[in-house]
Amino acid sequence: MKHIQIKGLDKPVSKLIMGSDFFRLDNGQEVSDILGHYLSIGGNTIDTAFIYCGGQSEQALGIWLDETGKRDDINIFTKGAHHDASGPRVNAEAIRSDLFTSLERLRTDYIDLYALHRDDPATPVGVILEALNEHVEAGRIRAFGGSNWTHERLQEAADYAEQHGLIGFSFSSPNLSLAKANEPFWSGCVSTDEQALRWHEAKQFPLLSWSSQARGFFTGRFTPENRENADLVRVFYSDENWTRLRRAEQLAQEKGVSAIQIALAYVLSQPFPACALIGPRSEAEMHSCRDGAQLVLTPQELAWLDLTAATV
Repeated sequence: MKHIQIKGLDKPVSKLIMGSDFFRLDNGQEVSDILGHYLSIGGNTIDTAFIYCGGQSEQALGIWLDETGKRDDINIFTKGAHHDASGPRVNAEAIRSDLFTSLERLRTDYIDLYALHRDDPATPVGVILEALNEHVEAGRIRAFGGSNWTHERLQEAADYAEQHGLIGFSFSSPNLSLAKANEPFWSGCVSTDEQALRWHEAKQFPLLSWSSQARGFFTGRFTPENRENADLVRVFYSDENWTRLRRAEQLAQEKGVSAIQIALAYVLSQPFPACALIGPRSEAEMHSCRDGAQLVLTPQELAWLDLTAATV
């Protein structure tokens, strides 16, 4: 398993990050089995969030870490300050409240990677950075970043941190996949566009992609005529994405792999540090992710898949 380095962490971060939005208190055996498979392929970073499964995801992960004694071997990546029915919650009070609850659920006294689950552009970045720096100084957070923050806001935060002698964001976690989103999957979500890709490349800023395989778009289960998955239709059905799928299938055939492995390799082969959040539910799916992560696509192949070049 390849890794990237994120500023603030002692341990490197595996290129494949295990998602846990199906971890609950009533499926502990599945959680244990899946995490066992994940460790066996060399993974060391687990993604969760304050809101996942009503808090059960963090709780289930905390139990597993406690029972296995793996805390020192694992990077915990959790997120907080998600909006609620009242609106945005990206403020010092919400960050503190969510973080302390997450620490208790996860049965730990620090978070390796802490991300703000959403942004609130109405809140000045300085207020947010000062709140996060307080928790870094207290040892509760090792590194922090933004999930669903635009690159413009990330740059604004970087400028403020430099000007005021503060620790800045160390990573970003938007959606990045070979299939391009027509619209946000959920309110406030951010997908990486061409400008953001160039910004990440210029800054060499780490990107941890959610929905890195476009929620199964490249599995072969979907066609333009199959419209049973309303969310997939809304977000990923487009003429351009069907062309990307056909090209992924063609390249997969040439390389003796599957189209979904090509889609995963697309994310991990970007010209900047990139990781993919994955959600396999079986050993076979885990091994498929492992094999896909071993593929390296050339810049020419990336451009062809992305429809910015006519031929490989």
